[in-house]
Amino acid sequence: MSEQIVIVGFGPVAARLVDELLPALRAGQVGLTVIGQETEAAYNRVLVADLGVGRTTPEALALADAAALVADGVDVRLGVKVRRVDRARQSVILSDGTSAHYDRLVFATGSRPVIPNLTGLNPDPAAPVLPPGVTALRDLRDAEVLRRAVAGRKRVVVLGGGVLGLETALAAAEEGATVTVVHNGPHPLGRNIDRGGGAVLAASLRSCGVRVAGNARSTGVEHNGPDGGFSALLLDDGSAIDGDLLVLSCGVRPRIELAEGCGLSTGAGILVDHRLRAHHEPHIFAIGDCAEVRCPDPACTECRTARGPSGLVGPGWRQAEWLAEYLVLLSEGSVEDADSLPPLPQEKPGVIVLKARGMNMAVAGDNSAEPWDEEVLTAGAVNGRPRLQIAQWADPEHGRYVKMTTRGGVLEGLVSVGMPRTAGELVQLFERGAELPADRSLLLRLDGPDQLASAGASNDPESTVCRCAGVSGGKIADAAAGGCSTVAEVSAATRAGTGCGGCHEDIRGLIEKHFQGAAA
Repeated sequence: MSEQIVIVGFGPVAARLVDELLPALRAGQVGLTVIGQETEAAYNRVLVADLGVGRTTPEALALADAAALVADGVDVRLGVKVRRVDRARQSVILSDGTSAHYDRLVFATGSRPVIPNLTGLNPDPAAPVLPPGVTALRDLRDAEVLRRAVAGRKRVVVLGGGVLGLETALAAAEEGATVTVVHNGPHPLGRNIDRGGGAVLAASLRSCGVRVAGNARSTGVEHNGPDGGFSALLLDDGSAIDGDLLVLSCGVRPRIELAEGCGLSTGAGILVDHRLRAHHEPHIFAIGDCAEVRCPDPACTECRTARGPSGLVGPGWRQAEWLAEYLVLLSEGSVEDADSLPPLPQEKPGVIVLKARGMNMAVAGDNSAEPWDEEVLTAGAVNGRPRLQIAQWADPEHGRYVKMTTRGGVLEGLVSVGMPRTAGELVQLFERGAELPADRSLLLRLDGPDQLASAGASNDPESTVCRCAGVSGGKIADAAAGGCSTVAEVSAATRAGTGCGGCHEDIRGLIEKHFQGAAA
């Protein structure tokens, strides 16, 4: 009898796991059940804001076809919640009164938006109650709320200065809404970007038509609008920011309540080892935003620097691909083969990219040090390590800023605002751990007037164009050579561009480059 695998959650990471397990399902090696709380099959949540401003369609966001999966033999259960997990009986009990037996259970429950504790909001993480005119922009229904506000050129207030909040604000402003971003701290992206880059970023947001209210501490929500809807965000200085729609963009929190309810070990997320197995439970796994890779061995050096779930779709997809291979080996009874499987690679430090028309920003690593800090000015090595070096360039009037923090010539951190080609080169150097040229100004010249006609994507076929799916420029060029002439066709063939969408312009550039070369 085939081994039964049950997946709880049907978001982008679960969809990738299902895709990877389909060959084993068709061969009769495994049975597969996937349980989704929403009535829709998996779709790309990262692009919900794009849907809300009318730049994409629900069909373009879809990552799975429920009918096709059912035809393949997958037991797809949508619109139901898991009430509890019975580990003793290896069974999942559902809200509709049914249950599903498992031999292997995978939590892919993702994360939920953080609801701030403000007067007028119910922050209960299990069942937040938001008044009309307040949305966390997490699902398709939230996107429809934003779409109506943008179409009506309403006043949109975005609470939170993170990447998703800024992208939502920029897109809504460009489509005609009056937008204000409210954040605590001197500048947006306060946890990720240095003071100089943050100041230039804030100025660039204003030049794009987005109002920015910094150092603002919110205390409550006023709802005196139509039908008791949102009318103003109240601040601790007694002032208020009027609006018609409040978009909460205050971060996310892993959904671990089901795992806690059945006695699994949790931290920030569901604690799993380097094979994504729950602690002391060989039949249960976790992947994606809900999983925290931190093994039970206190002597593990790799886990000492663990930071919890990344919150990014790319690492989740790589976990899904690895776990699918592991589950198939386990289903075959090849325990020795499974144990000899190469361990899941440790994720590289994340790169934050702001994707918006008319603005480019990339941030990575530790960029907090300033050129005049003592550690930077100290000659020679510090504690046996090469000293920190900083190259910094700013042109606030034109919204451009670059900072390179290096040690031994290798990037430890970077900030680039308004310099797209420089940003692309720095990100690739950072991800490869390669040394920068001795003359750092050479990188700035990539965005000089003599380079403006050059393509935005790297000419190196091995360079990564889509970081979410890990797709190189060479694979995209091969897809174009195979007849793919649109971003959608390349995405279907290679999965490039199916994550955050920040690489769409680079994919489009590579397609154009191929067909221009073919016509020459």
